[in-house]
Amino acid sequence: MPSSTTGRDGADGVALPVPARLLVLAIFLVALNLRAALASLPPLVHTVQADLGLSSATAGLLTTLPVLCMGLFAPVSQRLAHTIGREATVGVAVGLLLVGLLLRLAASVLPVLFLTTLLAGIGIALCGTVLPGIVKEFFANRPGIVTGVYLVAMMVGATAASALAVPLAEALGSWQRSLASWAVLAVVALVAWVPVMRAVNDHAEPAEPGVMRAALPWRSRTAWLLAAYLALQSFGFYSQLAWISPSYEDRGWSAADAGLLLAVWSIVQLVSGLGAPVLADRFRDRRPLVAASVGVGLAGLLGVILAPDAAPILWIALMGLGQGGGFSLGLVKLVDYAPTPAASARLSALAFLISYSTASLGPLLFGVLHDVTDSFTLPYTVLAGVLVVQLMLVPRLRPGRLTEPVAEVVH
Repeated sequence: MPSSTTGRDGADGVALPVPARLLVLAIFLVALNLRAALASLPPLVHTVQADLGLSSATAGLLTTLPVLCMGLFAPVSQRLAHTIGREATVGVAVGLLLVGLLLRLAASVLPVLFLTTLLAGIGIALCGTVLPGIVKEFFANRPGIVTGVYLVAMMVGATAASALAVPLAEALGSWQRSLASWAVLAVVALVAWVPVMRAVNDHAEPAEPGVMRAALPWRSRTAWLLAAYLALQSFGFYSQLAWISPSYEDRGWSAADAGLLLAVWSIVQLVSGLGAPVLADRFRDRRPLVAASVGVGLAGLLGVILAPDAAPILWIALMGLGQGGGFSLGLVKLVDYAPTPAASARLSALAFLISYSTASLGPLLFGVLHDVTDSFTLPYTVLAGVLVVQLMLVPRLRPGRLTEPVAEVVH
């Protein structure tokens, strides 16, 4: 039974806690926060390094830590959703993110800066894991469109954060205030989400017949395959997010211009992040779309490696198109492979645990390779190799794999 018992029906006849448009708007506002806290740091990383005396490896750790939390806390999110409900879990997540962002006002103390990234990672993990389940429950007939909506919101947040980070630091007088200013988005999201939480009558995640305790689908080959795909995707995403701006600052670009270059990377993800899921709703076999996305991203990386100054905006745009399409289609697969909202939450928890834990190594490894070689060529070459491996997994992401124990449970 659904977690809401009000009289508003969604696309599948499932009762919605609030009118469909307001629910989609609330999801959009929440999702705006899921990348802004991360994307606001890279354009300022050289300033932070100079202010706090950080190496490239330590600076990479500032991006690694929240991504690691996003992986490690994904199963916690699934358990919390089972206890208090998915909607309430989102509220807790946004609250944690808000606290973390406000603490960035005191981020001139390095342990506090790391604490803020920790809270941001936990909040993003709790929220990102349960959103696919909410989409599965209320919008199962058109998961691609709603998935595209919250992906676009994440990319809008990332674009705004990367483009405005340096101007905000100049206007507000410090990089700490610039980082903390994104708390405004969290406040707006929390205000929009409170009516959703209040409208939900049954706060427990619906139990499936005969289930005593939900378990993650550890024995599902589908779950591991999808987790591997998302791990490689996220490894590249967070490495690029952390180091596109610094790598072009290293080539003589100003911090503001390098931040705008990262904004281009985020903006083009709006196109592929929304377009790919919408196209996915029209095809049962999404593998050609996935392969095209990964291939476009690889082309952009090769451009950065072989001729970084020849057409930097084009290379970065291609990388962004690949990231937006590849990630959004991976999230659509999370909905595809799970037969129920509860199963979607468990599949998401396992996939995010593995993928984000692996991906957290990306920014750190990128920084270490830069420190060792004093060049960005080798780190970008490693990312290209990661995309080649990801492309090799695509043929195995075939449809019709729901017979495997994706919804595995323990009685």
